[in-house]
Amino acid sequence: MAPLAIRLFRLLWLAQLASNVGSWMQSVGAQWLLVDVRHAALLTALVSAASLLPVFVLSLPAGVLADSFDRRWLLMAANGFMTLAAGLLALLTWLGVAGPVEVLILTFALGCGSAVGQPAWQAIQPDLVPRALIPSASAITSANINIARAVGPALAGWLVAISGPALVFAINAISFLSVIGALALWHNRPRSRGATGMGPAIVSGLRYVRNAPGVRRIALHAAVFVIPASALWALLAVIAHGVMRQQSSGYGLMLGGLGLGAVLGALVLPWLRGRLSNNELLLGASLLYGLGMVAVGFLRSLAAVLGTLLVAGAGWVIVLSVLNTAMMLTLPAWVRARSLAIYSVVFMGGQGAGSMVWGFVAGAVGPVTTLLVASGLLVAGLAAMAIWPLYRLTGDLDRSIAKMPEDTSGDAAPASAGPVLIQIGYQVSQDQAEAFEQAARALALSRRRTGATSWDLWQDLADRGRFVEQYTLPTWGEHMAQREERITGYDRDLERRAAALAAPNPQVHHLIRPEHMPPTDRGIAVADRQNRGESK
Repeated sequence: MAPLAIRLFRLLWLAQLASNVGSWMQSVGAQWLLVDVRHAALLTALVSAASLLPVFVLSLPAGVLADSFDRRWLLMAANGFMTLAAGLLALLTWLGVAGPVEVLILTFALGCGSAVGQPAWQAIQPDLVPRALIPSASAITSANINIARAVGPALAGWLVAISGPALVFAINAISFLSVIGALALWHNRPRSRGATGMGPAIVSGLRYVRNAPGVRRIALHAAVFVIPASALWALLAVIAHGVMRQQSSGYGLMLGGLGLGAVLGALVLPWLRGRLSNNELLLGASLLYGLGMVAVGFLRSLAAVLGTLLVAGAGWVIVLSVLNTAMMLTLPAWVRARSLAIYSVVFMGGQGAGSMVWGFVAGAVGPVTTLLVASGLLVAGLAAMAIWPLYRLTGDLDRSIAKMPEDTSGDAAPASAGPVLIQIGYQVSQDQAEAFEQAARALALSRRRTGATSWDLWQDLADRGRFVEQYTLPTWGEHMAQREERITGYDRDLERRAAALAAPNPQVHHLIRPEHMPPTDRGIAVADRQNRGESK
C-alpha cells in the first residue's frame, strides 16, 4: 500500500475508482437493457465488444499523442468526451428511445474515449511513483479496477431493478467529472517531447515492439489468455438471465463476485510474487480462470457460481497484474505510451474481438456450450505459455536513458536531412572474432529498437580482424533522437560489450545522401551514362 502514501497517486487513484465504478454500472445497465430483445446473446456480447474494439483504431494514435503532448490535458479531454456520451445515453434512456442501435453507438463512443485516454493513463503511472514501487502500484491499480468491479455491478443491479438503467447511465456520466477534477488539481510540469509526425511516430513505436523480444512475448501471453477468457465476460449476462433465471440484481452479484475475487487476488499477489516466478503465476492463474469458466458452464446454484467466480476473478487479476507490471518495467519512457497502446490493442482489442466472436458462436450453439469451448481453448493455450515463457530478465533490465558522449559530426545537418548511414569500424583480434560477432548481433536489435531501419555487419576480406557495423536511419533528426533520448542503460551495456572485444576508439562515419544525388537505382544508372557521355 506504499504508493497510496503518495498524495498525487492517492488522489488520482480515488478519482479513477469513482470512474471505474461508474463504468461497471454502465456495463450492467447496457447489457441488461438488451437481455430480453431478440438475439440477446449476440447483442449483449456486442455491448462488450463495442466498448473495447475502438482500441484497434485509436490506441496507436492515442499513444503517439500521449508521447508527444501533455498527458494531463489529453486525459481531461478524453474524460470530458465520455461525460457527454454517457449523459446522452442517460437522456435517451430516460426518454424511452434508447434501442439496441443507440446503446451500441454510444457504448462505442465511450469505448473511443477510453481508448484515447488509456495509453496516457498507463504511461503516467511510472511518473507518479518511484520505480521500486511500480509492482505495488500496478497491483493497487488492478485492485482499483476490481474493487469497482465488485461494487459497481452489484449497485447497478439493485438500481436497475428499482429505477431502470437511465439512473445508472447518469451516475456514470457524473463519475468522469471526478477524474477531470483530480487532474485539474495536478500541477504537473509537461516534459518537452519531440514533434515527430503521427505517421513516423507510429512507425517508430511498431519498430520498437518488433525488435523487443521481451515485449513481444508479453503480448503473446496476453493474446493467448484474453481471447478465450473474454467469453465469460461477454456471455455472463445471458447465462445469468437465460440459463440461471436471475434478475438484474443476481447478475450484478455475479459480476461483483468476479470483482471481489479479483480484489482478493490482488491482496495475495505480493505474497505470491515472493514465492513464485512470473511464469508460474501466469500458468497457475490462467488455469484457475479456465476451471472457473468450466464450473460456471455446469453449475446452476447462485451460491456455487459466486464461489466459482471468486476463484476466476483472482486468476484474472493475477494474469493482468503480472503482464501489466512486466510491460511497464520493460518499456523506456520515450516510447512507453505507444508501446502500451500496442499492448492495449492486443489485450483490450483481443477481448473485444473475442467477445464479438463468442457472441456469434453463442447465437448458433448456445451460451453454455460456447463457454465450455472457450474454456478448452484457454487450457490448451497454457501449452503456448509453457513453450514460450516470459524471458527471465523481463522487467529487470535498465531502461533509464543513458547519457551518450556529445556528437558534433552533424551539427550543421538539418533534422530533415537523410537517410543517414552510420558506419563503425572495429579492429578485433582473431581469438575474439566469434564473440564479437555474437555481441554485435545482440546490438543489432538495440539499433533497430531505437530508430534504425536496417542493420548489417561486414568483415574485410583483406583484413579478417576488421569489422564494419552499418545501420541506416530515416533522418538526421532520428539519429540525434536515438543518441539523446532513446538509448537506455541496457542499450549502452550492449554497446560496451561489443566495444570491449575490439581495439579502443573505433572509427565512426556519418554519411548523408547528397541532395543532388538521385535516390534510386535508376538515378545511379543515369549518372553512369553521364560519366560515359551517353546522356541525352
